[in-house]
Amino acid sequence: MTTTVVETPEQQAAAPLFNWSALLTGIAQAVVALVLSLIVGALLVALNGRSPIDAYDAMWYGAFGTQDRFAETLVKATPLLLIAVSVSISFRCQVWNIGAEGQMILGAIFSVWVALNIEGLSPLPHLIVSFLAGALGGALWSLIAGVLKAYAQANEVITTSMLNYIAVRLMSYLVNGPMQDPGGFNFPQSELIPEALELPLLGFGRRLNIAFVIALVMMLLVIVFWRSVWGRRTEIVGASRRVAQHIGLNIPWTILFVTGLSGALAGIAGWGEIFGLHFRLLDQISRGFGTLGI
Repeated sequence: MTTTVVETPEQQAAAPLFNWSALLTGIAQAVVALVLSLIVGALLVALNGRSPIDAYDAMWYGAFGTQDRFAETLVKATPLLLIAVSVSISFRCQVWNIGAEGQMILGAIFSVWVALNIEGLSPLPHLIVSFLAGALGGALWSLIAGVLKAYAQANEVITTSMLNYIAVRLMSYLVNGPMQDPGGFNFPQSELIPEALELPLLGFGRRLNIAFVIALVMMLLVIVFWRSVWGRRTEIVGASRRVAQHIGLNIPWTILFVTGLSGALAGIAGWGEIFGLHFRLLDQISRGFGTLGI
């Protein structure tokens, strides 16, 4: 008879913050995948009678060739980074959140509503409240699927995918109806947020703003979270529901926690797009970031 020893979340959290062996293995796998993709891409370009060197040179120059191009690459990477971190939280709990697109849209809607309708706050508190509203909007939208998963065993891939379509239609309704700018010549857009709430630029490129720094901070916080007791408990629920029950973890609550946290980060991505780049709600604001981030 064999006995399986299960470490408690507290014991696992006492481990070093980084597993260097796993980290190096992951980096090596990413490098190998990158090299193979470059080789395959070069072959496809060559088969079409073009120069792979010229093609890759154009790609490199387009993304990193000048300071402005590099900064613009970071601008486009900001929502993708937040959404990638967002879905990684739920995925590690084996909760397949495919709804980052809709959660990002709801984050944008909530944050703009707060920016346009709450008065009497100085700029910094107003910006913070808008940030929290964006996180809340994404969290509430994802929790719809979380509740259905936790208490009705509904397939979260289906529910989150359906919620994406609902969010897109809701955004279209709002910018063509209740939140439409009355002085906007009937374009599907809201009024501009107050200029004082626009995110400060980093001084690198023309559009790179503090949302990129916030995305990096969120990524680091999530890494620390996974090494905490709560992170380990979440991971155990994902690895084995039976083990989680055996050590007394609350599985429905954990599912709600990860879906809410995942949605909040996606909502922050929506907040960053509005307050850092567009400064108003626009139809199709997400542009497929939810899918690309996954």
